[in-house]
Amino acid sequence: MSAVVEPHGHDHDAAHGHGAHPHHPGGIMRWITTTNHKDIGTLYLWFSLTMFFIGGILALGIRAELFQPGLQFWRPEFFNELTTMHGLIMVFGAIMPAFVGFANWQIPMMIGAPDMAFARMNNWSFWLLPVAAILLVASFFVPGGAPAAGWTIYAPLSIQMGPGMDLGIFALHIMGASSIMGSINIITTILNMRAPGMTLMKMPMFVWTWMITAYLLIAVMPVLAGAITMVLTDRHFGTSFFNAAGGGDPVMFQHIFWFFGHPEVYIMILPAFGIVSQVIPAFARKPLFGYASMVYAASSIAVLSFIVWAHHMFTVGMPTLGLLFFMYATLLIAVPTGVKVFNWLATMWQGSMTFETPMLFAVGFIFVFTMGGFTGLILAIYPVDIQMQDSYYVVAHFHYVLVAGSLFTIFAGTYFWLPKWTGHMYSETIGKWHFWLSIIFFNVTFFPMHFLGIAGMPRRVPDYALQFADFNQIASIGAFGFGLSQLLFLAAVVLCIRGGEKAPANPWEGANTLEWTHLPSPAPYHSFATAPKLK
Repeated sequence: MSAVVEPHGHDHDAAHGHGAHPHHPGGIMRWITTTNHKDIGTLYLWFSLTMFFIGGILALGIRAELFQPGLQFWRPEFFNELTTMHGLIMVFGAIMPAFVGFANWQIPMMIGAPDMAFARMNNWSFWLLPVAAILLVASFFVPGGAPAAGWTIYAPLSIQMGPGMDLGIFALHIMGASSIMGSINIITTILNMRAPGMTLMKMPMFVWTWMITAYLLIAVMPVLAGAITMVLTDRHFGTSFFNAAGGGDPVMFQHIFWFFGHPEVYIMILPAFGIVSQVIPAFARKPLFGYASMVYAASSIAVLSFIVWAHHMFTVGMPTLGLLFFMYATLLIAVPTGVKVFNWLATMWQGSMTFETPMLFAVGFIFVFTMGGFTGLILAIYPVDIQMQDSYYVVAHFHYVLVAGSLFTIFAGTYFWLPKWTGHMYSETIGKWHFWLSIIFFNVTFFPMHFLGIAGMPRRVPDYALQFADFNQIASIGAFGFGLSQLLFLAAVVLCIRGGEKAPANPWEGANTLEWTHLPSPAPYHSFATAPKLK
């Protein structure tokens, strides 16, 4: 089961626990040429953090403009570029690469593998990302500016943009190729390189959720590629897929985009579920409640994600039967998601819990993510959604899911595994300050947006009527507070890397996966030259 395919050529060490060549290049060449899963995981995480701060700066540009009514800082066109680029950078540059970074670091250590299955493809899948990021950010500096059609790049707007849209399309293509290669690597590693005795139903939940996520990525990334390629041919080669003037259908773009876009939402939350399913048992000092039901719930969420896409499109004029189908299918996803929340709560029930920073972020995630889930149920009811469509209620909902969902678990996972990665304990004081400021300012930012949306404030507008001024002011103050709080995260990570209290092999009493039980802290450059024996 743990046999590794022998690669062609001289890369012998990639196949055999890297034992043949213990020396690796130092300096910059180590990072450019590395095939080590830990190095590549580190590169992904630093890339993600960089893009997170770039996307965050764009978000603060949006909130600065909306601090009061009237146009303060930006032309409306540039405001649209800010909202579009903030979304694209956060989704494709910050959240997704962060989870791939966790996968690279953790999956081989959690299943007892020496490395990822395709070590060189792993290197290539990372180095595509900075190229794509440069293309994306460079679009600000071409004539006509960056893409400004929203992160969903809806036609016909995306057909009418300047050359910045072409750069954005190429960047998305390259990021998609990176995701597909990373996913093939993850699936192959998990299915072929587990330690003897580790059956599928003994794998840690993080490994399970990533395997499901990787299948989703392989299924839907080509759909996005098809949609944006059709936009490209509409723009330059005289086709009319989405151009109504030539007989095309702009609504078709929405169908194709959301057939990718809704599974994409679960691509950004399933690994988060996996991280929380590792953190909570460790700090409750109990095994995860209902392991098998968690596996089935994650799998059913993935399957259902393919049949709910048009709930983003309740106002395009679908027939009533279509509205009903997508409403009920969307409501159905609440069932497996509820199973997960119930199991996390049951894991904590009567556990001997302590609240170190990873556990704080995990519990904070459950609380705030559940709120985001409930607003999703409200938006799934199509008569209600017709009122809420494209309003700030939607903005509030998806930030509760993606910031409180994905981002908070990225923080939880980072604090949880930092001792294993660096060999040092992070500062608990800084971590707790980071958590409390983040969760308070997060709610100050996004909770008022529910009321703005119910009152009728449309999203993606640089100016608004006077009755929306107070809540927008509160949200903008919260956004700047939230943004500044993330500097504490940067400080915690950098201080932990540079030194601090030495970490024992297993600083968390309840953590029992292989990286805690079989490896020292910091984890050695090559973890498992020979596969560990599982009981």
